[in-house]
Amino acid sequence: MKRLFPILLLIIGLSTSLNAQWTSSGNGTTYTLPDLVAATDGVVTQEGTVFTIHEDLTITTNDVLLINNQVSRIDAPGVLITVNGSLTCNITGDRVKLYGTESQPFSMRFENATNCLMRKMYLSDGAGIKVIESDITFDDVKFVYFTTDYCHAVIDIFNCSPVVNDCYFMLNEGSAISSPANGQASPQILNCELDANVNSLNVPQINLGPGGDDTIRIVGNNIHGTWATFHTGGVSVADLMGVGNTKVLLKNNTIKDGRYGYNQQGQTISSVITGNQFIDNNHESDPMNGGSGISIYGTSTNNKAILRNNLITGNLWGITAIYYHDINLGTEDDWGHNVIHDNGNGGVIYDLYNNANCDIMAVGNDWGITQESEVEDHIFHQVDDPSLGLVTFLPFVGYDQIEEITASDIDLTKVDIYTITGQRVHNSESLKPGIYIVLFQQNAKKLIIK
Repeated sequence: MKRLFPILLLIIGLSTSLNAQWTSSGNGTTYTLPDLVAATDGVVTQEGTVFTIHEDLTITTNDVLLINNQVSRIDAPGVLITVNGSLTCNITGDRVKLYGTESQPFSMRFENATNCLMRKMYLSDGAGIKVIESDITFDDVKFVYFTTDYCHAVIDIFNCSPVVNDCYFMLNEGSAISSPANGQASPQILNCELDANVNSLNVPQINLGPGGDDTIRIVGNNIHGTWATFHTGGVSVADLMGVGNTKVLLKNNTIKDGRYGYNQQGQTISSVITGNQFIDNNHESDPMNGGSGISIYGTSTNNKAILRNNLITGNLWGITAIYYHDINLGTEDDWGHNVIHDNGNGGVIYDLYNNANCDIMAVGNDWGITQESEVEDHIFHQVDDPSLGLVTFLPFVGYDQIEEITASDIDLTKVDIYTITGQRVHNSESLKPGIYIVLFQQNAKKLIIK
């Protein structure tokens, strides 16, 4: 069941800032929840397997908080739980539940923490989790009904590379995962389910700033933007200040029913975008403000993207290339095999819109049609506006309207020859019986060897 979140979020501070707090000793102790009942003089209390944290709690450096099957639920209304040491979940039965309340959400802070594993938990009514220069993995955790009272996302990352694996984010007020523009973070976001997070049009469900030394990996996730009121963006990676060199692997994700699919913006970003589905990201009332399956928005030409084997359909724009960029949608030696069709707005199909003076190689893609002229009509580039870069899209998958020639018509040493699946044939001795595509710069012809 959906909740309506309050609009005015920043007027009141967290009640946790007014609380006293209990801090562990820092002498290398491992604390279970029953241990904290004994050690904290009423800060933590117990009724059966249900524990309540009444005041702020800090697990300091060298100490460990262990959550195991002695616990079924933890109530922490209005409480800040800080981990500077370690947190370990050793849960083999049902999920352990950690609750705040709608009026008093809990919050968590991991700062300079090491060897942290939050696993098999269910977190509801939180105000956010800050992860600052910490080594942490979230595995098989469910996050619901988080506000943005403590940070901008359910998990807010700064200068570290946490692993978020097999997790579930739904009906949270802010993004599921975010990192700031003034830090570097390379999270590994793997096999997660994100649905109906963010009650703001201008924020995506995964909202990342510059990457760190490692590659940002967003792999195998389902990201759905369905919400009765808002359809937000899917994934954004931005580096507007040119911090470091951000590397992105976006692979085998389904991103659908949002305001846009994937946005890559700024500079010093290099991405490989492969095996994804960008479907029906068309929930933007003004196409000038969004609606792309994929948008590469470069402030310099070192904003790079390689796209292979993606499905891009039903969006207001298929792929938009804005200002400066270096986009590879398929080359003569390495066909793109992207399926790009039925993206458009205002009654016009826009499968690829090159709004820049940079050329784009887009060889070997499936545009859902077989006529060269139809593909040309669905691509906006230099042919439509001489100030723009040229999109080279020949040959393409399914291209059957090619003039036939014989081997005697050509000098095989001066052209490029491909099988119909896109494999390049380097010399005439390789030509076994079959159908081949011969590429003369921008023109293609069909060669049949019998």
